[in-house]
Amino acid sequence: MIVLGIETSCDETGVALYNTRPWEDGKPAFEGILGQGLHSQIAMHRDYGGVVPELASRDHIRRVLPLLGQSLDQSGLKLSDIDAVAFTQGPGLAGALLVGSAFAKSLAQGLNLPSMGVHHLEGHLLSPLLGQTVPQFPFIALLVSGGHTQLMKVSGIGQYELLGETLDDAAGEAFDKTAKLLGLDYPGGAAISKLAEQGRLGMLDLPKPMLHSGDLDFSFSGLKTAVLNQTKKFAKQNIADVNIVAQFHADLARSFVGAIVAVLVSKSEKALKQTGCKHLVLAGGVGANVQLRTALNDKAKKNHFEVHYPPLELCTDNGMMIAFAGALRLLSEGHGATKSGAFNVKPRWHLETNNLK
Repeated sequence: MIVLGIETSCDETGVALYNTRPWEDGKPAFEGILGQGLHSQIAMHRDYGGVVPELASRDHIRRVLPLLGQSLDQSGLKLSDIDAVAFTQGPGLAGALLVGSAFAKSLAQGLNLPSMGVHHLEGHLLSPLLGQTVPQFPFIALLVSGGHTQLMKVSGIGQYELLGETLDDAAGEAFDKTAKLLGLDYPGGAAISKLAEQGRLGMLDLPKPMLHSGDLDFSFSGLKTAVLNQTKKFAKQNIADVNIVAQFHADLARSFVGAIVAVLVSKSEKALKQTGCKHLVLAGGVGANVQLRTALNDKAKKNHFEVHYPPLELCTDNGMMIAFAGALRLLSEGHGATKSGAFNVKPRWHLETNNLK
């Protein structure tokens, strides 16, 4: 069964084709990847310092059809070879979601195919199953992105339990806001991670919010405020030497990244202990962060658990994770598939409400 996946939840337009046969035959799931196309709107939104919803929606309209053609060309397939269409139904920007869902539903109805709305976060947390090493159920999923920071227990396809989440800013959001304070371009995640590599350990003391809270929730707004206070304090010194300023920014970036990584790793380890799980999955855009991956790998070796990542190209929003999640849902007795042309989107959608019964 060949599933077309369409992702338009925010500022990436993703289209991909996945063949379920490798999953059914017990072969590595990544062998089912047939073709994909992805366009990022980062350059367009950079001038505004963040995503502009109306611009995002209009750009999805321009990109989705050419990306479908690109994916078909890569795979050597025709539209008539597709068996089902999966699309991101939520959560995300309402206008952006409407573009993808309208396109997917129209295409599916025109080809007389079933279509399925997929939860964006389900796509992320299942994407490590497309990696070289596959986690065993049940596992803990750490979802870290610009809009979400959550710990989930994943007992199987469509079996998700929320263990903890951020009470304010998501980790990726904190990265972007801190990067802006340091004069780095949007999006700031990769830039601040690279800058942190030049920083000196222990030069600045930033808080590690909720590190010892006793639960599995997160909070990063206070950390962002601490960075702001440090920058104001430094500015009062009126230092003109560009090298000293650059080193201060690097030291601050290292302390900031170190604080977030410490909290994420500690909470993840606690979730593993509480549930008895031995496998941890890291997913979402921040899952590409080098410092976080290194810290998790070190902790895994020390405490004898396994950590799994999606392929780097699947850390960002993409169509493949939607095609794959949709395919797994269809293999679970076609749950949620329909040939109806009616559609709706769910900009705010809790993952647990989408569990298979």
